[in-house]
Amino acid sequence: MKPTPSSYEPNPVLAWIYHRFFEKIGVDEAWADRVREAKARGTVVYVLRNLSFVDFLALDYLTKRLLLPQVRFANDLGLWVFEPMGRGWLSAFKPRSDLDDVARLRRVLGEGLSAVLFLKRPPSLLEPSAIARQRSAATTALPLRGKTEGDAYLRAILEAQRQQSPPILLVPQVFVWTRNPDARQHNAIDALFGPREWPGKIRTVMQFLANWRYVTLRAGEPVDVSALLAQQAREHAEPPPTDEVLVRRLTYTLLRRLERERRGVVGPAKKATDRMREQVVRSPRLQKIIRDMAGEGETERRVLGFRALAMLREMETEVDPNAVRALDAVCDQTIARMYTGFEIDTQGLARLREAAKDKTLVLLPSHKSHVDYIILTRLFFRSNMPVPLVAAGDNLAFFPLGSVLRHAGAFFIRRSFRGDRLYGAVVDAYMRRLFLDGWTLEFFLEGGRSRTGKLLPPKLGLLSIVVDAAVGAQEGSGARKVVFCPISIGYERIVEERAYVREVTGGEKEKEDARGLLRAAETALGRYGRLNVQFGELLSLEGVLAEIERENPTRSGSGSTSSVGKLTPARRRALVSRLAYRVMNEINRVTAVTPGALVATALLTHKKRGIAHSDLVLACDRIARILVGYKARFTPSLAHTPTSPGATPVLRHDAIREACELFVRAGHIEVHRPGDPVGDKRKPHPGPDAFYVVPDVARLSLDIAKNLLLHFFVSRAMIATPLMAKSGASADGYDYAWIADRAQVLSRLFKYEVQFRADATFETIFTETLSAMEADGEITRSASGRVNVATSGEGHERVALYARMVRNLVEGYVVAARSLAALLKGPLAPKDLAKRAMAVGERMFLAGEIESREAVSRPVVDNALVAFVDLGYLDRKDGKYILPESYATSEAVHTVEVRIASYL
Repeated sequence: MKPTPSSYEPNPVLAWIYHRFFEKIGVDEAWADRVREAKARGTVVYVLRNLSFVDFLALDYLTKRLLLPQVRFANDLGLWVFEPMGRGWLSAFKPRSDLDDVARLRRVLGEGLSAVLFLKRPPSLLEPSAIARQRSAATTALPLRGKTEGDAYLRAILEAQRQQSPPILLVPQVFVWTRNPDARQHNAIDALFGPREWPGKIRTVMQFLANWRYVTLRAGEPVDVSALLAQQAREHAEPPPTDEVLVRRLTYTLLRRLERERRGVVGPAKKATDRMREQVVRSPRLQKIIRDMAGEGETERRVLGFRALAMLREMETEVDPNAVRALDAVCDQTIARMYTGFEIDTQGLARLREAAKDKTLVLLPSHKSHVDYIILTRLFFRSNMPVPLVAAGDNLAFFPLGSVLRHAGAFFIRRSFRGDRLYGAVVDAYMRRLFLDGWTLEFFLEGGRSRTGKLLPPKLGLLSIVVDAAVGAQEGSGARKVVFCPISIGYERIVEERAYVREVTGGEKEKEDARGLLRAAETALGRYGRLNVQFGELLSLEGVLAEIERENPTRSGSGSTSSVGKLTPARRRALVSRLAYRVMNEINRVTAVTPGALVATALLTHKKRGIAHSDLVLACDRIARILVGYKARFTPSLAHTPTSPGATPVLRHDAIREACELFVRAGHIEVHRPGDPVGDKRKPHPGPDAFYVVPDVARLSLDIAKNLLLHFFVSRAMIATPLMAKSGASADGYDYAWIADRAQVLSRLFKYEVQFRADATFETIFTETLSAMEADGEITRSASGRVNVATSGEGHERVALYARMVRNLVEGYVVAARSLAALLKGPLAPKDLAKRAMAVGERMFLAGEIESREAVSRPVVDNALVAFVDLGYLDRKDGKYILPESYATSEAVHTVEVRIASYL
């Protein structure tokens, strides 16, 4: 009996190479777990795509380091280099054949040991032509070495499986030695050394030496050979498929899974710029619009074609992997130094990575800072995923930032192209081309950056174009499905915080340039706390359409879930709108609670002048308990994640002190210690014996942080606000219908201010919220159905908290209502009326008529005026605000103010 083959042990030279070059390989723990699971089920055969000595060395090193099944066989490799000089090295010069290798593989599998199988060998100029390979295949049992390298070994695996009961599991895996995307057009270097996707030996070594620090290992789903044989037997009882057919099917399955994993790293093949432009400009839809606009004139068509090409040049991205690496290095020295840490939703990222293998992703992040443009690109790059192409506003195309962003994946679109039919058609054609090529896209559904920390209402223009392009891209045979990913990017402090405060207090927006961000980076090392990224559930067009049809089954018409591309214009608009609000709701749902947001909320909802550190901790604990009940996520820096499922996160009280220190450094809170002499120059630090006071001017900055959590409380705040105002109370409580009416009016008033659920009516939300408040002990209901607020204790404090969360909004709308008196003298432009309102608000705050300095906010005033138009308090004429006839007197205007003030 022949001895059991031993695993290959590297000689001292190879051992040094192993540790020098392979230690930095980024190994996904899921890969090791997948191999261990396969080993527990049966015999593991590692499958790699094309013959590569470097891949084998790396795999051999990793299996030894991670204590995985050791390799006992590898086809077509002379392994004498693993032996020390003098022990078997002469065997490398002994004649050997493919038949010998097949026999060795059978013996290894028969003993339940692991092997490595290379499926293909990339052809080179020195290999026989295709005709010669065909002649060889016709005269011998095994084909000459060429592109079909693994057929004989797969037949041996099938035979071995038939002779043993434990399953043989083929585990496909791929080493990606270069992040550069494949090229659609090959050149002379590709002909000599093999293309990037099928490199020859020389190119393999060169790629390894150039990129060994960035290598990626990915593994696909294992193939159970025993299950495959059983399935084939069931499906093809008479006659059973031959081994040749099974080998072809098995090869196709393995290569498909390997390519799926590789494309998940390098992304789609890159086209030459001229070819990409030609495909976009020649697209049928764009050409039709050009013909419609030009009429019969050939000259006019040519002119419009040149205009479309010029628009495309201004718009297009020019992704360069070297530029992405350079941008990442610059980020290390600037943006990364501004934050003390990055907290990433790793489970969500893994879910996204898996989806990207066979779907086209549309990333829809929240937009609060210019940093947003860079974060996801950096995250995807460092996670060995293709970087997304980002739709950026053309206001960022200035030199030199525009060029940097363009080469890092940004393409620039005008803020508005209403009325320019040709430009809209070029954007549509470009989007369709990107979808068809399989690129991951990213854009901001809010349109611009939020200055308040809350999500802005979604802008549907670009989303409508994207949905049309996605539908068109999915209609072709074999097309990839398009899915939309809501993403929340959260900050403890915003880099542009000072600029935002200046803008919300009435200052003009400054022109974008690179100096602002660089200046912030130079002076703000670690001053902005932590940054976090959270991923929501993936949404598909079919899934969103199914939601609409479940709610309105009688209106489905031709727009069934199976025919997204056949929607009527009305159903298509409904689909775009529902998708937009589902995305915004999902972003809100996954937004993580940060230490800064929690502390800011506690400080701004505390009604007294100052608060002791111990009371601040208690207030933060109360808010955190409420948020746990809402199933909110907590960042790792704020709460210890429980090990048992369903357990409550444990708040880190040190995180509260750290957030206070962050705000003290920013000048947002003052620290006092009772007993210290007045004028003492020593600056007290946050801690157990400290008292905190928020200066009036700093409340606007803290309001940005507080608004990160506002959406969690909105539904209950709409009920709590009229309850705490007590204007409708009687001896036995509040009437149910009165509460519902008051809550609905408030919801309509704040429709542009906060995001409400998109999947339910007001009546459903109100009923569910009231029942939840009763279950949590916040309200009680009598036998007659009347409602009362809990008289004391935790329940009462919670209801008061909900009302205080939106008090500044109510006060801001009171300010806007009082400013309507300016229209008694005549119409005013929106900008002029808002300016008057800000001056009115300043006077009301200084006079003590309103409590919250953050109520005097330009975005709040602007939203209030738009809401007043919807409610009939205002009209618009010739671009200006006017009072409608029913509110054209001072008494009527005062009535509007009184009506809103009744909620205070």
